[in-house]
Amino acid sequence: MGNARLRSIHVHPVKSLRGIAPRQAEVEPWGLAGDRRWVLIDDRGRVVTQRQCPRLAQAAAEPLPGGGVRLSAPGLPALDVAPPRWARTVRVEIFRDEVAGVPAEDPAAHAWVSRCLGAQTRLVHMDDPAVRRPVDPAYARPGETVSFADGYPLLLTTTASLDALNSLIAQGDHPDEGPLPMNRFRPNVVVEGTTPWAEDGWTRLAIGEVVLRVAKSCGRCVVTTTDQTTGARGKEPLRTLSGHRRFGTKLVFGQNLVPLNRGTIQVGDQVTVLEEGPPPAVPGDRDRTAEPGTGAGVRRVGMR
Repeated sequence: MGNARLRSIHVHPVKSLRGIAPRQAEVEPWGLAGDRRWVLIDDRGRVVTQRQCPRLAQAAAEPLPGGGVRLSAPGLPALDVAPPRWARTVRVEIFRDEVAGVPAEDPAAHAWVSRCLGAQTRLVHMDDPAVRRPVDPAYARPGETVSFADGYPLLLTTTASLDALNSLIAQGDHPDEGPLPMNRFRPNVVVEGTTPWAEDGWTRLAIGEVVLRVAKSCGRCVVTTTDQTTGARGKEPLRTLSGHRRFGTKLVFGQNLVPLNRGTIQVGDQVTVLEEGPPPAVPGDRDRTAEPGTGAGVRRVGMR
């Protein structure tokens, strides 16, 4: 592990849209600065992602100074959206959480995303991630919060594990779908210089000056089968993960992280494993990223 380095950083200002790969990023308690602070919701307040709408892979969001975003998509003019100044909130149902979000003030923003998806859609901002949405209590420490990410502040993957997975895909039923690029997994931080699947045993690590704990392994969904350029869907990597990386009911690739301090990370930073051990196991683990309506009731949080 002495050669482990931060290979790349990825920030997605709008959930499920294409993001950016900066050379450095600020790490805040709820994730990378600007990551997934915006989200799309339908006319019932439910989050819209690539799970339901793979065409979102063709849309992109770039951060603007002050927390705004520049939206772009094929066939649509680019649009700059400022963060809302008003305090009016709407209900956002994100998997099994119900949180408060603030809709964009400019009607053009909602018109743009509705046109992009071909359905009535709103663009919503998380104004205060420090209080709006706690991390899943089954894996959280007191006071830990998260943005509109699936469930945890950061997602880590490694190049060695992707290489190993692509080798397995090449030997499987759909070799023509590989090798897959890392963007299928939409991570925040990508680490190089490890052995395959080494991250399964990490429980605490440092990336440069930032220390992070591993909350749990990341169970993967249909988004990973979506080409992040065209929006086309295939069978991989879920077919191969189901045969080689099934842990209980989850198909695992990557680790969910929670920062233990603020700081700046940059590409090339040394990655140091501080503690190793078995991943956290919580009886009755629930899948927070299950589709709405497929399990337990919604948990209402941060709805002040």
